[in-house]
Amino acid sequence: MDKITAPTPEQLKKQEALKQYFEKLGSVAVAFSSGVDSTYLLKVAHDVLGERAIAVTASSCSFPKRELGEAEAFCRKENIRHFITESEELEIEGFAQNPKNRCYLCKHELFEKILKIAEEQNIAYVAEGSNLDDNGDYRPGLKAVAELGIKSPLRDCGFTKQDIRVLSKALNLPTWEKQSFACLSSRFVYGETISEEKLAMVDKAEQLLLDMGFHQVRVRIHGMMARIEIEPEEFSKLMEKENRERIAKTFREYGFTYVTLDLCGYRMGSMNETLEK
Repeated sequence: MDKITAPTPEQLKKQEALKQYFEKLGSVAVAFSSGVDSTYLLKVAHDVLGERAIAVTASSCSFPKRELGEAEAFCRKENIRHFITESEELEIEGFAQNPKNRCYLCKHELFEKILKIAEEQNIAYVAEGSNLDDNGDYRPGLKAVAELGIKSPLRDCGFTKQDIRVLSKALNLPTWEKQSFACLSSRFVYGETISEEKLAMVDKAEQLLLDMGFHQVRVRIHGMMARIEIEPEEFSKLMEKENRERIAKTFREYGFTYVTLDLCGYRMGSMNETLEK
Protein backbone atom coordinates (compact mmCIF):
# COMPACT_ATOMS: atom_id res chain seq x y z
CA MET A 1 0.00 0.00 0.00
CA ASP A 2 1.30 3.47 -0.88
CA LYS A 3 2.00 5.90 1.93
CA ILE A 4 -1.12 7.74 3.03
CA THR A 5 -0.74 11.51 3.28
CA ALA A 6 -3.14 14.43 3.70
CA PRO A 7 -5.52 14.89 0.76
CA THR A 8 -4.16 16.91 -2.14
CA PRO A 9 -6.17 19.77 -3.68
CA GLU A 10 -6.91 17.47 -6.63
CA GLN A 11 -8.27 14.76 -4.35
CA LEU A 12 -10.43 17.25 -2.47
CA LYS A 13 -11.71 18.49 -5.83
CA LYS A 14 -12.76 14.94 -6.71
CA GLN A 15 -14.55 14.63 -3.37
CA GLU A 16 -16.43 17.84 -4.04
CA ALA A 17 -17.40 16.55 -7.50
CA LEU A 18 -18.69 13.37 -5.85
CA LYS A 19 -20.86 15.38 -3.47
CA GLN A 20 -22.32 17.32 -6.39
CA TYR A 21 -22.89 14.01 -8.20
CA PHE A 22 -25.05 12.79 -5.32
CA GLU A 23 -26.90 16.09 -5.07
CA LYS A 24 -27.94 15.66 -8.70
CA LEU A 25 -29.10 12.07 -8.09
CA GLY A 26 -31.33 13.16 -5.22
CA SER A 27 -31.58 9.68 -3.71
CA VAL A 28 -29.45 6.55 -3.94
CA ALA A 29 -29.13 2.94 -2.76
CA VAL A 30 -25.47 2.01 -2.35
CA ALA A 31 -24.41 -1.60 -2.90
CA PHE A 32 -22.49 -1.89 0.37
CA SER A 33 -19.92 -4.62 1.05
CA SER A 34 -18.10 -2.84 3.94
CA GLY A 35 -14.99 -2.67 1.74
CA VAL A 36 -12.75 0.35 1.19
CA ASP A 37 -14.60 1.69 -1.84
CA SER A 38 -18.23 1.13 -0.90
CA THR A 39 -17.71 2.43 2.66
CA TYR A 40 -16.31 5.72 1.37
CA LEU A 41 -19.04 5.94 -1.27
CA LEU A 42 -21.78 5.32 1.28
CA LYS A 43 -20.33 7.80 3.77
CA VAL A 44 -20.25 10.65 1.25
CA ALA A 45 -23.70 9.73 -0.11
CA HIS A 46 -25.20 9.76 3.37
CA ASP A 47 -23.44 13.00 4.32
CA VAL A 48 -25.00 14.65 1.27
CA LEU A 49 -28.41 12.97 1.12
CA GLY A 50 -29.15 11.85 4.68
CA GLU A 51 -32.21 9.56 4.79
CA ARG A 52 -32.35 9.58 1.00
CA ALA A 53 -29.20 7.42 0.95
CA ILE A 54 -29.60 3.78 1.96
CA ALA A 55 -27.22 0.81 2.08
CA VAL A 56 -27.96 -2.64 0.68
CA THR A 57 -25.73 -5.62 1.50
CA ALA A 58 -25.98 -9.07 -0.03
CA SER A 59 -25.59 -12.00 2.36
CA SER A 60 -24.34 -15.26 0.84
CA CYS A 61 -21.91 -18.13 1.39
CA SER A 62 -19.29 -16.28 -0.69
CA PHE A 63 -19.45 -13.24 1.58
CA PRO A 64 -17.59 -13.75 4.90
CA LYS A 65 -19.57 -13.23 8.10
CA ARG A 66 -16.93 -10.78 9.32
CA GLU A 67 -17.68 -8.50 6.36
CA LEU A 68 -21.43 -8.63 6.98
CA GLY A 69 -20.86 -7.83 10.66
CA GLU A 70 -18.68 -4.85 9.76
CA ALA A 71 -21.33 -3.59 7.32
CA GLU A 72 -24.02 -3.76 10.00
CA ALA A 73 -21.80 -2.07 12.60
CA PHE A 74 -20.88 0.79 10.27
CA CYS A 75 -24.50 1.53 9.35
CA ARG A 76 -25.53 1.49 13.01
CA LYS A 77 -22.73 3.90 13.91
CA GLU A 78 -23.54 6.27 11.04
CA ASN A 79 -27.32 5.91 11.49
CA ILE A 80 -27.74 4.75 7.89
CA ARG A 81 -30.78 2.74 6.84
CA HIS A 82 -29.42 -0.70 6.00
CA PHE A 83 -31.11 -3.50 4.07
CA ILE A 84 -29.74 -7.04 3.82
CA THR A 85 -30.80 -9.20 0.91
CA GLU A 86 -30.17 -12.91 0.50
CA SER A 87 -28.19 -13.49 -2.68
CA GLU A 88 -27.27 -17.14 -2.98
CA GLU A 89 -25.04 -17.28 -6.02
CA LEU A 90 -24.88 -21.07 -6.10
CA GLU A 91 -28.57 -21.13 -7.00
CA ILE A 92 -28.00 -19.02 -10.13
CA GLU A 93 -28.09 -21.22 -13.22
CA GLY A 94 -24.56 -21.89 -14.44
CA PHE A 95 -22.78 -20.03 -11.63
CA ALA A 96 -21.45 -23.07 -9.74
CA GLN A 97 -19.68 -24.29 -12.89
CA ASN A 98 -17.55 -21.12 -12.62
CA PRO A 99 -17.65 -19.89 -16.21
CA LYS A 100 -15.59 -16.90 -17.32
CA ASN A 101 -18.67 -14.67 -17.01
CA ARG A 102 -19.39 -15.85 -13.44
CA CYS A 103 -19.15 -12.33 -12.06
CA TYR A 104 -21.66 -11.10 -14.64
CA LEU A 105 -24.21 -13.73 -13.60
CA CYS A 106 -23.78 -12.82 -9.93
CA LYS A 107 -23.83 -9.03 -10.33
CA HIS A 108 -26.85 -9.09 -12.63
CA GLU A 109 -28.88 -11.06 -10.09
CA LEU A 110 -27.62 -8.94 -7.18
CA PHE A 111 -28.32 -5.57 -8.76
CA GLU A 112 -31.80 -6.67 -9.83
CA LYS A 113 -32.51 -7.33 -6.14
CA ILE A 114 -31.05 -3.98 -5.08
CA LEU A 115 -33.09 -2.19 -7.76
CA LYS A 116 -36.22 -3.80 -6.34
CA ILE A 117 -35.38 -2.64 -2.81
CA ALA A 118 -34.63 0.85 -4.11
CA GLU A 119 -38.00 0.97 -5.86
CA GLU A 120 -39.80 -0.20 -2.71
CA GLN A 121 -38.05 2.53 -0.70
CA ASN A 122 -38.77 5.22 -3.31
CA ILE A 123 -35.05 5.59 -4.10
CA ALA A 124 -34.30 6.79 -7.61
CA TYR A 125 -30.84 5.29 -8.28
CA VAL A 126 -28.53 2.44 -7.35
CA ALA A 127 -24.76 2.99 -7.10
CA GLU A 128 -21.76 0.68 -6.84
CA GLY A 129 -18.17 1.30 -5.78
CA SER A 130 -15.85 0.47 -8.68
CA ASN A 131 -13.03 2.95 -9.34
CA LEU A 132 -10.56 3.70 -12.14
CA ASP A 133 -8.15 0.99 -11.00
CA ASP A 134 -10.82 -1.61 -11.77
CA ASN A 135 -10.69 -0.71 -15.45
CA GLY A 136 -7.41 -2.56 -15.99
CA ASP A 137 -8.64 -5.99 -14.90
CA TYR A 138 -11.13 -8.43 -16.41
CA ARG A 139 -14.40 -7.32 -14.81
CA PRO A 140 -17.45 -8.96 -16.44
CA GLY A 141 -19.57 -7.66 -13.56
CA LEU A 142 -19.25 -4.17 -15.02
CA LYS A 143 -21.27 -5.37 -18.01
CA ALA A 144 -24.20 -6.02 -15.66
CA VAL A 145 -23.67 -2.57 -14.15
CA ALA A 146 -23.98 -0.99 -17.58
CA GLU A 147 -26.96 -3.09 -18.70
CA LEU A 148 -29.01 -2.31 -15.58
CA GLY A 149 -28.19 1.39 -15.46
CA ILE A 150 -26.32 1.20 -12.16
CA LYS A 151 -24.34 4.32 -11.31
CA SER A 152 -20.57 4.19 -10.73
CA PRO A 153 -19.86 7.53 -9.03
CA LEU A 154 -16.23 6.85 -8.11
CA ARG A 155 -15.30 5.89 -11.68
CA ASP A 156 -17.32 8.75 -13.11
CA CYS A 157 -15.55 11.26 -10.85
CA GLY A 158 -12.08 9.89 -11.61
CA PHE A 159 -11.21 8.24 -8.28
CA THR A 160 -8.32 5.80 -7.92
CA LYS A 161 -8.00 3.37 -5.00
CA GLN A 162 -5.29 5.60 -3.50
CA ASP A 163 -7.62 8.63 -3.67
CA ILE A 164 -10.26 6.67 -1.78
CA ARG A 165 -7.84 5.56 0.93
CA VAL A 166 -6.45 9.07 1.45
CA LEU A 167 -9.90 10.66 1.64
CA SER A 168 -11.22 7.83 3.82
CA LYS A 169 -8.46 8.49 6.34
CA ALA A 170 -9.29 12.20 6.32
CA LEU A 171 -12.91 11.26 7.13
CA ASN A 172 -11.74 8.92 9.93
CA LEU A 173 -13.27 5.90 8.23
CA PRO A 174 -12.10 2.58 9.72
CA THR A 175 -11.59 1.14 6.23
CA TRP A 176 -8.89 3.55 5.03
CA GLU A 177 -6.19 0.88 5.56
CA LYS A 178 -8.40 -2.19 5.19
CA GLN A 179 -7.17 -4.92 2.86
CA SER A 180 -8.78 -5.16 -0.57
CA PHE A 181 -11.45 -7.83 -0.78
CA ALA A 182 -13.34 -9.65 -3.50
CA CYS A 183 -16.00 -12.32 -3.15
CA LEU A 184 -14.70 -15.76 -2.23
CA SER A 185 -15.82 -17.23 -5.56
CA SER A 186 -12.95 -15.32 -7.19
CA ARG A 187 -10.52 -17.73 -5.49
CA PHE A 188 -11.51 -20.57 -7.85
CA VAL A 189 -9.90 -21.43 -11.18
CA TYR A 190 -12.35 -20.81 -14.02
CA GLY A 191 -14.15 -24.04 -14.82
CA GLU A 192 -13.66 -25.56 -11.37
CA THR A 193 -16.95 -26.22 -9.60
CA ILE A 194 -17.70 -23.82 -6.76
CA SER A 195 -19.23 -25.46 -3.71
CA GLU A 196 -20.35 -24.23 -0.32
CA GLU A 197 -17.85 -26.61 1.30
CA LYS A 198 -14.88 -25.20 -0.61
CA LEU A 199 -16.03 -21.60 -0.07
CA ALA A 200 -16.01 -22.31 3.66
CA MET A 201 -12.49 -23.77 3.40
CA VAL A 202 -11.21 -20.64 1.70
CA ASP A 203 -13.02 -18.37 4.17
CA LYS A 204 -11.51 -20.13 7.19
CA ALA A 205 -8.05 -20.22 5.61
CA GLU A 206 -8.03 -16.50 4.85
CA GLN A 207 -9.41 -15.69 8.30
CA LEU A 208 -6.54 -17.64 9.86
CA LEU A 209 -3.98 -15.59 7.92
CA LEU A 210 -5.70 -12.34 8.88
CA ASP A 211 -5.82 -13.40 12.53
CA MET A 212 -2.07 -14.09 12.34
CA GLY A 213 -1.48 -10.50 11.27
CA PHE A 214 -0.99 -10.83 7.51
CA HIS A 215 -2.48 -7.77 5.85
CA GLN A 216 -3.37 -8.44 2.21
CA VAL A 217 -4.22 -12.10 1.67
CA ARG A 218 -5.77 -14.43 -0.87
CA VAL A 219 -6.09 -18.20 -0.64
CA ARG A 220 -6.65 -19.45 -4.19
CA ILE A 221 -8.00 -22.97 -4.50
CA HIS A 222 -6.87 -25.44 -7.16
CA GLY A 223 -8.67 -28.75 -6.62
CA MET A 224 -7.68 -29.47 -3.02
CA MET A 225 -4.51 -27.36 -3.13
CA ALA A 226 -4.29 -23.94 -1.47
CA ARG A 227 -2.14 -21.27 -3.14
CA ILE A 228 -1.43 -18.48 -0.67
CA GLU A 229 -0.92 -14.95 -1.95
CA ILE A 230 0.48 -12.38 0.50
CA GLU A 231 2.63 -9.27 0.13
CA PRO A 232 6.26 -10.25 -0.66
CA GLU A 233 7.54 -8.28 2.33
CA GLU A 234 5.59 -10.69 4.55
CA PHE A 235 7.10 -13.87 3.04
CA SER A 236 9.71 -14.11 5.80
CA LYS A 237 7.01 -13.96 8.47
CA LEU A 238 5.07 -16.80 6.86
CA MET A 239 8.22 -18.90 6.54
CA GLU A 240 9.08 -18.67 10.22
CA LYS A 241 8.98 -22.27 11.43
CA GLU A 242 6.15 -21.81 13.93
CA ASN A 243 3.95 -19.88 11.49
CA ARG A 244 4.68 -22.17 8.55
CA GLU A 245 3.86 -25.29 10.52
CA ARG A 246 0.70 -23.77 12.01
CA ILE A 247 -0.60 -22.72 8.60
CA ALA A 248 0.15 -26.06 6.94
CA LYS A 249 -1.39 -28.07 9.78
CA THR A 250 -4.51 -25.92 10.07
CA PHE A 251 -5.12 -25.72 6.32
CA ARG A 252 -5.02 -29.51 6.17
CA GLU A 253 -7.54 -29.65 8.99
CA TYR A 254 -9.77 -27.40 6.88
CA GLY A 255 -9.61 -29.96 4.06
CA PHE A 256 -6.68 -28.88 1.84
CA THR A 257 -4.31 -31.63 0.70
CA TYR A 258 -1.42 -29.33 -0.28
CA VAL A 259 -0.48 -25.84 0.92
CA THR A 260 1.72 -23.61 -1.26
CA LEU A 261 3.03 -20.02 -1.32
CA ASP A 262 2.79 -18.06 -4.56
CA LEU A 263 6.26 -16.50 -5.07
CA CYS A 264 4.76 -13.69 -7.15
CA GLY A 265 2.86 -12.50 -4.08
CA TYR A 266 -0.56 -10.91 -3.88
CA ARG A 267 -1.97 -9.28 -6.98
CA MET A 268 -5.48 -8.37 -7.98
CA GLY A 269 -7.32 -10.88 -10.16
CA SER A 270 -4.53 -13.45 -10.46
CA MET A 271 -7.04 -16.07 -11.65
CA ASN A 272 -7.59 -13.89 -14.71
CA GLU A 273 -3.98 -14.47 -15.81
CA THR A 274 -5.07 -17.76 -17.39
CA LEU A 275 -7.46 -15.89 -19.69
CA GLU A 276 -4.52 -14.40 -21.60
CA LYS A 277 -3.31 -17.81 -22.71
